[in-house]
Amino acid sequence: MSTPVVLHTEAELAELRARLTADGKTLALVPTMGALHRGHLALVSRARELADVVVVSIFVNPLQFGAGEDFDRYPRTLDSDVAALAEAADYVFAPDADEVYPDRVGGEAVPAQHAGPVGDLFEGASRPGHFDGVLTVVARLFELVKPDVAVFGQKDAQQVFLVRQLITENKLPITFEVVPTVREEDGVALSSRNRYLSEEERAAAAALPHALLAASHAALHEGVQGTREAGIRAFEQYPLVRLEYLDLVDPTTFLPVPDDYQGPVTVVVAAKVGNTRLIDTENIERLHA
Repeated sequence: MSTPVVLHTEAELAELRARLTADGKTLALVPTMGALHRGHLALVSRARELADVVVVSIFVNPLQFGAGEDFDRYPRTLDSDVAALAEAADYVFAPDADEVYPDRVGGEAVPAQHAGPVGDLFEGASRPGHFDGVLTVVARLFELVKPDVAVFGQKDAQQVFLVRQLITENKLPITFEVVPTVREEDGVALSSRNRYLSEEERAAAAALPHALLAASHAALHEGVQGTREAGIRAFEQYPLVRLEYLDLVDPTTFLPVPDDYQGPVTVVVAAKVGNTRLIDTENIERLHA
């Protein structure tokens, strides 16, 4: 069984990139924070279809965690992650924080990225500064790895929107690929944070896909308000779950749609199940007014 080569430094990446360029080979990057599951492996599989060489980055980014969040307890499982990537990825880039942010050790500061108004909505409202941290590390990974293709998962829809915007606004020569969410049998989206859930909480996590399904069904004959309310009502069956938000956004702007809107929408939802915060999303092709 072929296991990926693990790289830790910018110099190792530069050597790899120079070799690939000389050989005329393309590179796909799958950025992760580790604690890999089948959802991540679906991203890696898609990356394999799109490029000659696949690099999976594993880095728990301190900039995207706020005070009181789960940075310290976020699972760090590098050895098992590398094993899970056998026959799937060619390289794992697992830097330490000083390599990603050299200003921590007296080096040049990494330019901070700013998510703008969309970064202050939804996840950004619940986690101030989160998307600035996400975009800063993604831009830095793009600088280090220099991928031809970048592969992300649809579950983090707001992140997907903002990373696509980053690539477009900076005219980066990167093909951006989004892979549909991978789900368990009961519809719960795979997430590294699912491992925090007790058995009872894990069952209750079905509230999120249930709400998305309710909204999707309502959209067949309801407008914006009725679709939103159908999704919210679904949470009444799940007393262990505390809804933070459920809303409908225009996929071209990621802004909430007005009540008279007709057209495609993305439903975004976040909720706390016990002490664990989960998010999910679903695209709806068309709403009726």
